[in-house]
Amino acid sequence: MQAYEKILLIGAKGMLGTDLMREFEADSNYSVVGTDISDFDITKENQVRDFIKKNKPDYVINAAAYTDVDKCEEDKDICNKVNGQALQYIAKACRDENAILVHISTDYVFDGLKAEGYKEEDRIDPVNQYGASKALGEKMVRENMEKHYIVRISWLFGKNGKNFVETMLNLAKDHKELKVVNDQHGKPTYTVDLAKALKILIETKPAYGVYHLPNEGQTTWYDFAMEIFKNVGKDINVNPCTSEEFPRPAKRPQYSILINSKLPKLRSWREALKEYLSK
Repeated sequence: MQAYEKILLIGAKGMLGTDLMREFEADSNYSVVGTDISDFDITKENQVRDFIKKNKPDYVINAAAYTDVDKCEEDKDICNKVNGQALQYIAKACRDENAILVHISTDYVFDGLKAEGYKEEDRIDPVNQYGASKALGEKMVRENMEKHYIVRISWLFGKNGKNFVETMLNLAKDHKELKVVNDQHGKPTYTVDLAKALKILIETKPAYGVYHLPNEGQTTWYDFAMEIFKNVGKDINVNPCTSEEFPRPAKRPQYSILINSKLPKLRSWREALKEYLSK
């Protein structure tokens, strides 16, 4: 008789997926199967259905996504397939196998106009293609199954992928001066903390629905950068600039502050950053 819960983790080799694998593999109460594109293609319905049916998981965690926000503006088709349409296939397969789906979404589903931030039930209205594709993914989950958790996160950083912290540190190697946007506001999220929180979510089994799980404390990209350099003792001239001074293909929401009103709050992003940089 199975004495553990079986987790199927989609996107296991990504920045979040790597820490999720580590978190669940360390606990004998779980059996975790990690997958990536070489195992099956989430944009192919038959492959999704067959893989989930074969493995019969208790939970499916979808940490796979097309996350290059600017490239999404060019690659709208593949962006919508990976972040949007694929969730119809995953949700249907989970429903058919009676598996619970934990789907990772984003702060970019919001328009960024609310300075006070966004609660879980606030209306979504994305301002770029990445956000629109993730909003479509949420819709596909809600429409195709009941047993789901949609978990929105923001400004993700972790050891196993490209992120803002490493970008700043790398730029500082070759530049004595940097310009960083100071009019976009959000909450950084550390993959290690998020992985632990998602495991607790599965263990405590709250009501199905939408949850926000960033680290606590809001900031701007400029202040985030300043905190990074302060922690590593790097003396570099960082100048604040506006979004208009740093044009990108995809518009960013000005305020994408996620308010966690339902779950135990994570520690401050400053504490998380300090730990990240000490490893």
